[in-house]
Amino acid sequence: MPARIGIVGVGHTRFGNSSEYDLADVMAYAATDALIDAGILEKRREVDQVIVGNMASGLFCNQTSVASSVVSKMDMEPVPAELVENGPASGASAVKVGYMSIASGLADVALVIGGEIMRKVSGWRATDIVASMLHTEAEYNMGLTLPSFGGMFARLYMERYGCTERDLALIAVKDHANGALNKYAHVQTTCTIDAIADSETAHVVNNYIAEPLRMYSTCPVTDGAAALVLVNMDSPKAKLFKKKPVRIAGIASATDTHCVHNRKDPLYLDAVRLAGEKAYAMAGVGPKDISFAELHDAFVVLELAISEELGMFERGKAYLAVREGATAINGRLPINPSGGLKAKGHPVGATGVSQIVELARQLRGEVEPGRQVKEPKYGMAVNFGGFGNNVVATICAKD
Repeated sequence: MPARIGIVGVGHTRFGNSSEYDLADVMAYAATDALIDAGILEKRREVDQVIVGNMASGLFCNQTSVASSVVSKMDMEPVPAELVENGPASGASAVKVGYMSIASGLADVALVIGGEIMRKVSGWRATDIVASMLHTEAEYNMGLTLPSFGGMFARLYMERYGCTERDLALIAVKDHANGALNKYAHVQTTCTIDAIADSETAHVVNNYIAEPLRMYSTCPVTDGAAALVLVNMDSPKAKLFKKKPVRIAGIASATDTHCVHNRKDPLYLDAVRLAGEKAYAMAGVGPKDISFAELHDAFVVLELAISEELGMFERGKAYLAVREGATAINGRLPINPSGGLKAKGHPVGATGVSQIVELARQLRGEVEPGRQVKEPKYGMAVNFGGFGNNVVATICAKD
C-alpha cells in the first residue's frame, strides 16, 4: 500500500515587493512560518529533507545555490537540501519531489519551500527572463514573450468560442474580490466591471498589454515565498505534529511540445489534461468531486482553458459559467478563492507551493472570513510551466 502523505504545516509571506530583502531570508521566513504552524520549530532537525523550488534566482537577483543558503539561514545543517527548477511550475514540482522523497522511504518529513524575488530588475527585464524559457530559435529569438503567447491564445479562444473581453474582465473582478480578503495577496483592491469594461473610460485604467489581454487580464510581477511541511502519515514522526494532516491524494505532471506551434491545436493544453487525469486516478476521484480549485491564471483566459481541460466545464463553455457566477466563492465550483495569480500574485518559483498552501488552508477552514469555501472535501491545484509545456496537478483531501 502506498504511503499516505499529508501536509502538517503551511507558511507564506505577503506577496508583493520584497526587493529590498535577500531571497534566502524571504524563503526562510515562509519556512519558519510553516515549522511554527506544524509545531516543530524547535525540533526542525527532525526534518529529513529540504526541497526548494525556484526558477531563476541567478538572473533575477544574482543569487544561486539557494537551497543550501536557506538551510544555513535557518540553522538546519546537516539536513540535506536540493533545488528544483521547472520554470513557473517549479513550486509544484518541488512539492512533487518532496512527496516522492517520502514515498520512496528516504524521508519521513520534508520541508518544501518555493520562492522568487523578481522585482530587483525592471519589468522589461523580468519579462525577458521569463521569456527565456521559450524555444530559443523558433520563439525567443523571434521576440515572443509569455504575454504575447497569452494574447494570441486569448484571441484564438475568443474567436472560436464567442468569449468576449468583458468575460475576461468578469474573471478579474472575481479574483480581485477574493484577493482583497487574502492577507497574503499582492493586490488587495477590488475592481468593478464598470471600471474595467463597461464604462466609456474603462480602457484608460485597463489598457492593452498584449491584445486582447489588458492590464486586468494579467498577473503582476511579484516577490514572495511559501512553504509546506509534509509527513508520512503512517510513520512515528507523524506524532510530532499538532495539526491533523491534509492528505495529498493525488499529484502528477505531464509535458507538451516545447514549441507551441508544433501542437495539433494550440487551444488544446494536453499537458494539463494528462496531469489532471493522472492526479484524478491517483486520488480516486473525478471533476465532480472537486470542491474548489486553484488554477494558474497568469493570464485570466488560462483559468477558462485549464478548467475545461480538467473536465470541470465543457470545452469552450467555461466563460458562460463565469457569467453565471458558478466560479465565485459562493458558486458551485469556486475557482481561485485566493485571488489567483491575477490578484494574489505570481512569484514564479513560489506560485505552485502557494496554491497548495491555499488548498490546505481552505480544507482546514482557516482562511479569512468572506472567502472560505463551504464544507470543502477535495481541492485541486494546477501549476502551469512555460506555455503549457510542463504542468503539475495536485489534489488535496480533507479526510
